[in-house]
Amino acid sequence: MKPVNFDYARPKDVAGVISLIGDESRVVKILAGGQSLGPMLNMRLVQPDLVVDITGIEELRQVEDRADEVGIGGCVTHSDIEDLRVADVTRGALPKVAAGIAYRAVRNRGTIGGSITHADPSADWISILSAIGATVTLRGPDGVRSLAVEDYMLGALEADLRLGELLVSVNVPKLGPAARWGYYKSCRKTGEFAHAIGAFLIDPDRDVCRAVFGATESKPLVVSEAGDLIGRTGERDLAQGFDSRRADELIRDNGMNDPIDRQIHVAALRRALEQSGTV
Repeated sequence: MKPVNFDYARPKDVAGVISLIGDESRVVKILAGGQSLGPMLNMRLVQPDLVVDITGIEELRQVEDRADEVGIGGCVTHSDIEDLRVADVTRGALPKVAAGIAYRAVRNRGTIGGSITHADPSADWISILSAIGATVTLRGPDGVRSLAVEDYMLGALEADLRLGELLVSVNVPKLGPAARWGYYKSCRKTGEFAHAIGAFLIDPDRDVCRAVFGATESKPLVVSEAGDLIGRTGERDLAQGFDSRRADELIRDNGMNDPIDRQIHVAALRRALEQSGTV
């Protein structure tokens, strides 16, 4: 199949985008990398009146080094992060995760902001950025606001975007020298979306200990105080203190009823904890 007819616009700046996407009289879709939108257009799962191409906006390709975080423009690609064209402040976490997204052709075009806004529960960025404690900056007709990544995703394929708003940057905190992280996803084959994701971060300098169960068919389950799951956080092998029974209870209480699904997700988090010992 081919897309329905639609109008196409390629604004030069963010203000131009906001003026176009705030039009309530027509269906508008934003084209960032197009790796999800393109197939959806071809299959006519979406039938917009207007496609707004934001790939030519320089501001959205910028990376800003701040005091305690790095602001990554919404149109920075996965391969930009994988190839370290974006300075890594996560002790290898973001480049490693970027390298595992789909295939190289997808990573060359797909963008971090587009992926987060598409809000696929099985996508990588939502889970790892939630574990790290990243935020997004949104700009719209009413000004600028900031949200934690896990709050930006409301549910499957649903992001907290108000009329006329655009994600302009993803803000990644700088991890301390003692920070340890792990990320594991369960897939049947390379390049496929995950069936279960486990992500973990402990950063003593920021007093952060977070765990994430991703690919849950909805927004990730974020455990912001994960000390109860891992026991003694000073141990070299964090997986030794992992409380799998408590982890199973958490995801069961959050609506995952299938015991096999729960077992796969608990195992994914355990694998993430095992990886954290080698960071």
